[in-house]
Amino acid sequence: MPALVTLSGRSVRLEPLSLAVVDDLVAAASEDRSTYAFTRVPQGRDEMVSYVEAAMAEQAEGRTMPFAIRWLDTDRLVGATRLMNLEYWQGPMPWPPGIHGAVGDVPSVADIGYTWLAASAQGTGVNRESKYLMLSLAFETWNVHRITLKADVRNERSRAAIGALGAHFDGVRRAESRGADDTVRDTAFYSILRAEWPAVRERLELRLGLVEAAA
Repeated sequence: MPALVTLSGRSVRLEPLSLAVVDDLVAAASEDRSTYAFTRVPQGRDEMVSYVEAAMAEQAEGRTMPFAIRWLDTDRLVGATRLMNLEYWQGPMPWPPGIHGAVGDVPSVADIGYTWLAASAQGTGVNRESKYLMLSLAFETWNVHRITLKADVRNERSRAAIGALGAHFDGVRRAESRGADDTVRDTAFYSILRAEWPAVRERLELRLGLVEAAA
């Protein structure tokens, strides 16, 4: 399974999620919660402890890589995100297939999800740079075939942010899961393939100011 890493950018650092940061995450999640209409975000310390413990258990199985998001401009933890649903296509194919199959050194495909930010960090570029750091790890270190991103079909803000990355809209899966508001949720699916990453990376680096536009 992939080793835990810290991913550092210009204004964001993604740090391995641990129980040591629970109180900081509780503070971040306690800002204006009206922005979480379509996103399930732990509320209070007990929920946050359970959230972190569950993520760490999946990480120990090689199924997810969860991060706390540090906004370097303010030196605060302002949310969390993860590379998740890690699948390993190397080695013998287990039968029956499932989460107890053999785990390889690096994933072959992954999702980016469980992303939430404190209200004060939304719309600041923190989300964009966080995605850039995780996509860079996935495509350039792990060499994955595909990254999947998804959002509640009603969550226009999240869908716009995913589209702005340059991800391809794959369609809507109806009645895909239970929504954060306890309704039956339709989910919009997006993907980025390995061959598409160079163009996506260039677009992100321009938007993040990491490179200058060609004259």
